[in-house]
Amino acid sequence: MTTNLSNVYEDTPQAKEALEFLTSIVTSACKFKASDIHIRSGHQIMMRLDGRIRQVKGSPEMSDDMIERLMFPLMSKYHLELYRTNSQVDLALSDNEGNRVRVNMFKQLGALAVVMRVIENHIPAPEVLGLPSQVQSIAKMRQGLVVFSGATGSGKSTSMASLLNEINKERYQHILTIEDPVEYIFSEERSLISQRQVGIDVPDFALAMKAALREDPDVILMGEMRDPESIDIALTAAETGHLVFSTLHAPNSADAITRMVSSFMGEEQATIRAKLAHNLRAIVTQRLLPRKEGDGRTVACEVMTVTPLARELIVDPSRIKEVKDLIKSGDKVEGMLHFDQHLEELVKKDVISDETALTNASSATDLALKLKGF
Repeated sequence: MTTNLSNVYEDTPQAKEALEFLTSIVTSACKFKASDIHIRSGHQIMMRLDGRIRQVKGSPEMSDDMIERLMFPLMSKYHLELYRTNSQVDLALSDNEGNRVRVNMFKQLGALAVVMRVIENHIPAPEVLGLPSQVQSIAKMRQGLVVFSGATGSGKSTSMASLLNEINKERYQHILTIEDPVEYIFSEERSLISQRQVGIDVPDFALAMKAALREDPDVILMGEMRDPESIDIALTAAETGHLVFSTLHAPNSADAITRMVSSFMGEEQATIRAKLAHNLRAIVTQRLLPRKEGDGRTVACEVMTVTPLARELIVDPSRIKEVKDLIKSGDKVEGMLHFDQHLEELVKKDVISDETALTNASSATDLALKLKGF
């Protein structure tokens, strides 16, 4: 059975016109392998290609009226009301070709702007994404919290979807996703999959997570841990025997732990450190880097698995900085992967250039010596 979350648009001339325009834009983005589409009043349409924003030659100069005619007929009453109340809104849209985009509509300097993130029609396999074995092995976990960390646009959602789909192929389980908006739509194989969209199927993440514990899931994907309540509920779900995936914006494992803990006040921090030490299984930090041949980008990862020593460091706030050294000296048997180690592997496989590796290294000097064979 295939889960169907495709948009159902009003059958009006305005909606048909908007859908045709959306299809032409998204089809063009897919053709050129663009990751994002930028539409703003007073500008031609722009796309992000291999990390760089470029103008689409021949595209019209957009106006507020044109953007409204594109967006409003495709938005539900709920999203229209959100936009009119907050002057911004997040949603997902599908075009005539079945392509999906994650959309943020907002105002800047009083004018309308839209950013669309292109979502692949199919969920890529971990090896196609270039995920290292240390990340791929996470799909074999049965319980605990797994956090994917990194900047916006670093591929966190894609990596999580890829691992969930591996579980879907291998296990007879119930996978529950809670997202805002739903990005990848899964086709059920061995697993039963429920996908809930915040704002459409449930009011907020916290309420969805509370309900999740009564919905018999084995695996839960919570799109983002946004506040103390959602972090605490994610940890509770992990503590009660579920495998929980979620995302966080942090540049490395130590900062991800600090960010989760600092969301809580005073004496609560000691409690949350203990829960993290007991229930956290891994933190994967990602960046997307340009490929050597100039054709697209590849993922570079840091992986921290929670070993007995890692638990000690999580519990003791004075030792959290030692996490970086722990990962650097980590054993592959324990699933650790230092970011510079992965950069070195990517250079040796001729995926990225020496220059790209050194520019993004934690320690360019150490990596340069290793690349020279020292």
